[in-house]
Amino acid sequence: MRSLGPAARCLLSLRLCPRPPGARLSCGPATTAGALERAMDELLRRAVPATPAYELREKTPAPVEGQCADFVSFYGGLGDVAERAELLGRLAKGFGVDHGQVAEQSAGVLQLRQHPREPAVLLLAEDRLRYALVPRYRGLFRNISKLDGGVPFLVCLRADLLQAQTLKLLEGPHVREMDGVLKSMLTEWFSSGFLNLERVTWHSPCEVLQKISESEVVHPIKNWMDIKRRVGPYRRCYFFSHCSTPEEPLVVLHVALTPEITSNIQEIVKDCPPSETEDKNHITTVIFYSISLTQQGLQGIELGTFLIKRVIKELRREFPHVAAFSSLSPIPGFTKWLLGLLSSPKEHGRSPLFTDSEAQELAELTGGPVADTLKAFLSSHEWALSEQLTRALQAPLMRLCAWYLYGEKHRGYALNPVANFHLQNGAVLWRINWMADQSRKGLTGSCGLMVNYRYFLEEITMNSTAYLGSKHIKASEQVLSLVTQFQKSSKL
Repeated sequence: MRSLGPAARCLLSLRLCPRPPGARLSCGPATTAGALERAMDELLRRAVPATPAYELREKTPAPVEGQCADFVSFYGGLGDVAERAELLGRLAKGFGVDHGQVAEQSAGVLQLRQHPREPAVLLLAEDRLRYALVPRYRGLFRNISKLDGGVPFLVCLRADLLQAQTLKLLEGPHVREMDGVLKSMLTEWFSSGFLNLERVTWHSPCEVLQKISESEVVHPIKNWMDIKRRVGPYRRCYFFSHCSTPEEPLVVLHVALTPEITSNIQEIVKDCPPSETEDKNHITTVIFYSISLTQQGLQGIELGTFLIKRVIKELRREFPHVAAFSSLSPIPGFTKWLLGLLSSPKEHGRSPLFTDSEAQELAELTGGPVADTLKAFLSSHEWALSEQLTRALQAPLMRLCAWYLYGEKHRGYALNPVANFHLQNGAVLWRINWMADQSRKGLTGSCGLMVNYRYFLEEITMNSTAYLGSKHIKASEQVLSLVTQFQKSSKL
């Protein structure tokens, strides 16, 4: 049985547009490659609307719904990722911007700039240029969005587009441009005004609880008792849904209500019966411990940022006395980054990551060269079973982690995606926690370390502006002290 891509699954789960009667396009297993390509070209020729002349832009007839539905139905029948990538590639390359029109309109604008006339003439020329810069496939996306279930279909289509780029099935500027156009359209359709904030409780519909359970990838939910704990007393779970798909979670946020800023995730997701009652006097802190995007086609759209801000407002109304808002976040990629450093050339036969005394102690404990033996140990979770090794690694790994979060950059911003997310939101890199996640996933992914990003509500806007504008990371004294120790003791 062929696996279905995200868009095809959307067709099944959301029951998008049924195929209208009329000419049918064959894309079954027996279809030859040449016949399938011809069918794709014929489909795109009919489904992608032509760009009307500028003077007729507001007088064009309404789109034929069947043409859009044909595209949706045909696409849903492409069960192979390579076939979907082929269709998307043809759409991106063959139905983009008319570069001849862009050149012509650009020349007109430049001529008017050199020989000024009344402002209305220049503004009209600039409007013509903007119109010429709109790719044809944008019209197809716009028409599909008007179908019943069309917006969810486009979300899934973008997920396929991103997957095809990851798999190197689609590359090049035309594909990146189409992804940018579709992302921009989805950003408008999924702006905060169209999103509904919904709280999940044990009394929520079973389907919603099931979706929440399946969407949790940060700290996987084990069973129904586990989900009951995570939506019960001293816990909150919220999600955004879109007006086009009510009760369909788009992004999910799990919250713990605690007496202090928690430093260990097992304290939050531990296996114990939930309390029957909730004492508000014991709640002084809100901990965001998991946020998951359920629709990969919405990557890059600030749903998580909107959700955290809305939840903060909601909880401040419910608990006006709460003083602290913080995350307890994983550090994905830290172990991979560290293993890369351990594999790098050594200086004078020793690793540049450790002091002489640390290297000597670690060599005695591991029974071999520090870099080689640590690579083997840190690639599994079993190293944490040794109390001596755990104690010996605490100081070097804490300062290495501080540098990874604070000093390692991508285009000037934090390399770690979770750090970048919270720092963009205006949070402070507040505390790094040793042995904070002792699950197998936590030990192998980030050496058991977790971090608190603290949200000082009166400073959020200022911190976000400083990070996005000047790329400055606001960090606590603990983190800055660890960074200084790294710079003094490590020879990178």
